Amino acid sequence: MRARWLLVVLGLLLAGCTGGGGTATDGTITLRFQSLAWQDESVAANKALVKEWNATHPDVKVEYVQGSWDSVHDQLLTSFEGGEAPDIIHDASDDLADFAYGGYLADLRELLPERLKSDIPQRSWDTTTFGDGIYGVPFLQEPRVLIANAKWLREAGVRIPTPEQPWSWAEFRRITRQLGDGDGKYGVAWPLKEPVSATLNLSLSAGGQLFHRGADGKVTIRFEAADETVPRTIHDQANTDHSASPTTLGSGGSDTLPGFFGGRYAMVPLGFSYRQQIAQQAPKGFEWQVLPAPAGADGLTQGVSPQTLSIAEDTQHPREAAEFIDFMLRPENMVRLASGDWMLPTGAEALKSPSLRTEKDGWATGTALAGHLRSAPAQSVRGYPEWKDKVATPAFQEYYSGAIDLAELRKRLEKDGNLVLARYQR
Repeated sequence: MRARWLLVVLGLLLAGCTGGGGTATDGTITLRFQSLAWQDESVAANKALVKEWNATHPDVKVEYVQGSWDSVHDQLLTSFEGGEAPDIIHDASDDLADFAYGGYLADLRELLPERLKSDIPQRSWDTTTFGDGIYGVPFLQEPRVLIANAKWLREAGVRIPTPEQPWSWAEFRRITRQLGDGDGKYGVAWPLKEPVSATLNLSLSAGGQLFHRGADGKVTIRFEAADETVPRTIHDQANTDHSASPTTLGSGGSDTLPGFFGGRYAMVPLGFSYRQQIAQQAPKGFEWQVLPAPAGADGLTQGVSPQTLSIAEDTQHPREAAEFIDFMLRPENMVRLASGDWMLPTGAEALKSPSLRTEKDGWATGTALAGHLRSAPAQSVRGYPEWKDKVATPAFQEYYSGAIDLAELRKRLEKDGNLVLARYQR
């Protein structure tokens, strides 16, 4: 009897050590919220909202846990399998598919209030819908834009694009030729250390899809004419026109900024949030402006993978977790989170905020693009991470460097890629 009693006590102690929240003896519920905020402004906004929640909800306390974008997928997988997942999970929609299909995330359809459901447009909900369920609330999104040296463009006399009259991809290529001098100054610097998402998301503007789901629900890869527009433009800028810097093709976005500030590149295609670094680091007197990415047959459409808030399937308190998410994503709070991350909110009410529609730092250009953002092409494709790492990344890198031609790129993406996807769709 004594041994059995000890085993029961040990089991209770171990249960109390799990990563999710629980209920204290006085009835107080504690929820663990893992945030991936990393910029000072963003961390401060998240922590302030947690503090405000705790001050007004004495029976449901939220504990802030700092996570990292660099390791979140493996860390979450380990915590899910070990029964130690946080109750509320900050991630990105393109990281959710395997967790959703694996049964690690709660279906939010019956948990979220109607206010939140109706405030966020369906095109954003599409990014977190897997099968019949919704497994995350998309709340921040980031279009890709062109950050330009305003003085350089003005002195060159080129037409400045607007969201109402953007450049076409052909016009963009022509203008980068005009801006470069072929002697160390380039019209554009493409930072393509991670080339896949940039290429696929921008390709939606030209009608590119790449991933095609059949009537049986299975996905196949077809690299068709519309999929060629963006990669061919980048390839030709770097290898034919020499209007794109070849040295930045393997760089990250931040790596291009010193050359941009130093007058080597007229433009750099970057995520919208890079404006914060530019505003902080640009030399005194440096004039920069935000331009929309080029448009194709489908206009300014581009793919995004929004930041998300999810609830662990194993949480003991899904209703309370959903109430906290609803609090975090009230319109005024969504504006605070967007401002802290220099990104766009998904919520329609938050997007109306005057603070997100100023000309300063290009906010107005970003909000003008919000209605053109769609679910990234590979959002719900199982096996996408492996395809991206093992097939697509090296293939695009070699194509952009000039090591292989378009036919070889197509062969690798389709033949090798479909072999990878087939293993996930048996």
